[in-house]
Amino acid sequence: MERENATFPSTFVLLGFSEFPWLEMPLSAVVLISYLLTLLGNSSIIFISLVEPRLQTPMYFFLDNLSLLDLSVTCNIVPQLLANMWGPDNTIAAWGCIAQVCIFSCTSCTECILLAMMAIDRYVAICRPLRYSLIMNPRVCVQMAAACWASGLANSLLQATLTLQLPLCGHHTLDHFFCEIPALIKLACGDTTANELALTSLSIPFGMVPLVLIVISYIFIAQAVLKLPSAEGRRKALSTCSSHLLVVTLYFGPAMLLYFQPSAKSSKAKFMSLFYCVVTPLLNPLIYTLRNKDVKAAWRRIL
Repeated sequence: MERENATFPSTFVLLGFSEFPWLEMPLSAVVLISYLLTLLGNSSIIFISLVEPRLQTPMYFFLDNLSLLDLSVTCNIVPQLLANMWGPDNTIAAWGCIAQVCIFSCTSCTECILLAMMAIDRYVAICRPLRYSLIMNPRVCVQMAAACWASGLANSLLQATLTLQLPLCGHHTLDHFFCEIPALIKLACGDTTANELALTSLSIPFGMVPLVLIVISYIFIAQAVLKLPSAEGRRKALSTCSSHLLVVTLYFGPAMLLYFQPSAKSSKAKFMSLFYCVVTPLLNPLIYTLRNKDVKAAWRRIL
């Protein structure tokens, strides 16, 4: 009995939005449409930046990585969410739960650092325009992206290892629509100090440090823009940063509200996670393409 209590369950039950049964069908339709548009939008950005030589720049290289992260988050969570909404069985296999934990931990932390790298790229482009191609050469861009992915992977392995060692004592019902580390910690029947400490301490390098780098970068950018002599030059400089600033706000805003309010209601946390996992990956390609003349011109040339 003691050994059985200590083992990881073979399946988990995801309650999802069961407290709002009237909402599940319309919500599933919204999630499905968002999922298809997310696949189309992010795949299109990756495709067009690969086939269009004019878009093979550091900015679009980082944007490709952002689209790949958004695709990973969406494909990791939404299919299981739709299956649970449409089917009578709201379970997920243990291997699927572990995969969701690992992929979500990796992509979320990688995206935090990637957004900081994109802010540094914008800083170099505006504040050091004459040396931009020298500083942001392809080798440096690859190294920056590799550092983002490696950091996220290291965090994922650490968090998954600590989570798999939790004694769950037969508890296998998650009050969430996907497997997330805080939800799994709540199921533990033993000491979770190490897990909570790791979750809190790693929020500093993956949450606060990137945000500080972004703020510092844009302080220097604002100073450089204000020194430009013409209003047209200031407008063009700000237009290159507005998309990134909006994506940063959409990403860090819900995440900070979610993770820095541990006393938030379960339903509120789930809807904020839904926005973070479904809506944000949908909006990112729209934000970067709707007002982007280079992307529109590239599509016209291809079509």
